[in-house]
Amino acid sequence: QVRLVESGGGSVQAGGSLRLSCAMSGASVSARCVAWFRQAPGKAREGVAEYYNADEKTYYADSVKGRFTLSADKSLILQMNSLKPEDSATYFCAASTPRPGGPCFLQPAAYRYWGQGTQVTVSS
Repeated sequence: QVRLVESGGGSVQAGGSLRLSCAMSGASVSARCVAWFRQAPGKAREGVAEYYNADEKTYYADSVKGRFTLSADKSLILQMNSLKPEDSATYFCAASTPRPGGPCFLQPAAYRYWGQGTQVTVSS
């Protein structure tokens, strides 16, 4: 059984930091790609950061480069620094299937398994 459980969300002032964690179990552990997405009210789901297992590379959305850091071990950790109000959203952990292939490039359609989400609110 695939299970993704996020934790670490909360409220912080602009410029602050938060650390999100995603506990993975089941098939998600051997996924080709694992990632964090976010979705703000009224907006489309947006890829934030992705870890591609085959070459252990990480990919970031331009909007978070230099501020967010993704690490993957037993959990998927997203360290978020220098937070801005526009980072406010519900953050979701996601995993693709183990099927061989290239990076998922933060495309939601490439991800099969999703967590329930954790809320991040950044005040100005």
